[in-house]
Amino acid sequence: MAETVAERIANEIGERIVSGELAPGTPLRQDRVAEEFDASHVPAREAFHLLRSRGLVVNLPRRGVRVSPLDPASVQEIVEIRTALETLALTLAAPRMNAACFDRIEKALLAGDQAQSMVDWERANRAFHRELVTPCKMPRLLSMLDDLQLANSRIIFSATRSAGWKPGSSHAHRQIVSALRKREFERAVSLLRAHIRGLERTTGETGGLIG
Repeated sequence: MAETVAERIANEIGERIVSGELAPGTPLRQDRVAEEFDASHVPAREAFHLLRSRGLVVNLPRRGVRVSPLDPASVQEIVEIRTALETLALTLAAPRMNAACFDRIEKALLAGDQAQSMVDWERANRAFHRELVTPCKMPRLLSMLDDLQLANSRIIFSATRSAGWKPGSSHAHRQIVSALRKREFERAVSLLRAHIRGLERTTGETGGLIG
C-alpha cells in the first residue's frame, strides 16, 4: 500500500525524534511542517495525530505540539506496556513459527552482528523484534508494537548519545531464538520479558544495546 503524505511526514519527523535530532520539548508548528514538506495543513495535521498515537509528540495546553519527554517515568511506562504486549504477541506467535520465520529472524540477527553504526544496529534490532512476533497474525497488536518499538529505539539512541556506541552482544536475542527452536515457549517468553525490562537500565549504561 502506498504511503500517504501524512504518513510520509509522520515517518520523517518520527525518525528525527527517535534519533535525537529533535530533542524532548522541541516545539513543532503545523504551518512550518506543511511548508517544509510542500503539503497542505490537512496532511500536516494528520501527521501530528499519527505522531501523538506513536507517543512521540504531546499537545500541551497553551504550549502547542512538542516532542514528548524522555524522563524515567516515561521510560518505565514504555517498558511496562511493551513488556505486556510483546510477551502476549510472542505467546501467540511461538507455536506458529516455521522454517521461513526462523530464516527471517536469523537474517535480522546477522544484520545486528554486522552493524557498523548505531543506526544500522537499531534498524536490525527493530527488525528482529518485529520478526519475532509477526506470526501472531494480529495486525492491531503488531501496529501497537511498532509504535512502542519506535519509543524503545528513542531510548536507546538517547543512551548512546551520552555513553557512546560500540558493537554489542546478541546473546540475549539468541537465547530467545534458541528456546523457540526447542519449542520451550514459556522460557522464550520469560527471556523476552527480562530482556525488555532491561531497557530501564540503558540510561547510563555504555552502548545501551538492550532493547
